[in-house]
Amino acid sequence: MPARAPLTIGVAVALTAFLAACATNPVTGRRELALMSEAQEIQLGRQADADIRKTMGVYNDPELQRYVQNIGLRLAKSSERPHLPWSFAVIDSPAINAFAVPGGFIYLTRGILPFLDDEAELAGVIGHEIGHVTARHTVAQYSRQTAAGVGLGVLGIFIPAIGRAAPIAEAGLGALFLKYGRDDEREADRLGVAYNARNGWDPAGVAGMLTTLAQLEEASGSRRGVPNWLSTHPAPADRVQEIQTFVAEARKTSNASATNEQAFLQQIDGIIYGDSPEKGVVRGASFEHSALRFAMRFPAGWDISNTDEQVAAKRPNAEQYLILELVQAQGGSLEQVAQQQMAKAGFQLVEGSRTRINGLDAVVGTYRGTLQGMGQAGARAAHILHGDRVYLLVGIAPAGQFNAAQGTFDQSIGTFRPLTAAQAAAIRPNRLDLYTARAGDSWQGIASRAGEDTIRPSTLAIMNDYEPSAPPRAGDRLKIVVVG
Repeated sequence: MPARAPLTIGVAVALTAFLAACATNPVTGRRELALMSEAQEIQLGRQADADIRKTMGVYNDPELQRYVQNIGLRLAKSSERPHLPWSFAVIDSPAINAFAVPGGFIYLTRGILPFLDDEAELAGVIGHEIGHVTARHTVAQYSRQTAAGVGLGVLGIFIPAIGRAAPIAEAGLGALFLKYGRDDEREADRLGVAYNARNGWDPAGVAGMLTTLAQLEEASGSRRGVPNWLSTHPAPADRVQEIQTFVAEARKTSNASATNEQAFLQQIDGIIYGDSPEKGVVRGASFEHSALRFAMRFPAGWDISNTDEQVAAKRPNAEQYLILELVQAQGGSLEQVAQQQMAKAGFQLVEGSRTRINGLDAVVGTYRGTLQGMGQAGARAAHILHGDRVYLLVGIAPAGQFNAAQGTFDQSIGTFRPLTAAQAAAIRPNRLDLYTARAGDSWQGIASRAGEDTIRPSTLAIMNDYEPSAPPRAGDRLKIVVVG
């Protein structure tokens, strides 16, 4: 018997260590692996919150922020973890997204708000994200990533085209990269429904917002406009049906039915839709920047992504890219800056010369190099001096496609132009407006009022809870997009 004591002690030590690494799930009551305490979870959340607010920016509308914060706190206080330092913010991004970080920090982009019908759907989005925190899904995902050596942080989905041949169409919002599995999503859906019902909101709001986002993804036809929320919150076909089961269960014990549609519409009336002026505005194929006072046109029909780092366009169904970005010049002539920057990106000069583009000094050249994932590639690059800044406008294509694409690249390069103070001041963002439909209105006609390719008719229909094939009904109050 004494000979077995060391084994018994060893098992006890191991069991103690295991239990120390476990925590009770506040939602399920089960013990599960957690590589952080609640205090550590909150600390991590505070650090991530500071980074997110700095890198992504908070939308400048204090009244809207208070509105979202109040709804979020009301839901969170009725959750299984009311004591967390809950925080809710609208991020200044046109992407359609909502996400949570450990510790109770929840974010919605301004881009998701126009696609919600009422306050019940807004509460549904927030409640779903609260569910990921209360059920410790965020902590579990972090624990898995830590165990795999990945760690947690704000992932910049934006992929610079120079140096990496990755699809520019994948560019977009920098988001917390926590993908949830089917069971986690199902649990967050159930909790979101329950939180809505506990607080008087129609529990069907969760299903409504999910249905709208799924319709938008189906109608998009490409990555452009695809809801980022569905990229990290997968929506299998039967998920909405599962939510209906949760809604039916909630209705057995609650008669909650508030939607507060008018209060919600009042809050989002006038919200910026698409790009904000501070980051430049894309309208159709044009890009205009009021603060930096320049404009240009990308090739018609190309998918354009505007981020803090670059404005990038991709030709549909082809590995052809056109990228605009600021160059961090270290001094020297414009020719030297161009050669150094392109060499740093892995391109060698074939031929180039000094020129002027719409009154601005520029160096335009042809380059060749090798890009990972693309292989041999050609580049047509213009380094343009505007004020005290150097802009790089570069077209990239595989070597076999470059000669055919060069004319298109040159055409866009030639459109880069400075703006007068008056022209810059005249640039206005697109905004959401409320409109009463009239007899004979069509989605095509209403969408065209916003200008070239600002919003698709099908997107506008889904924004208003219509099937794209169904025309607007006279007398209906619609959300539309206008130049503000």
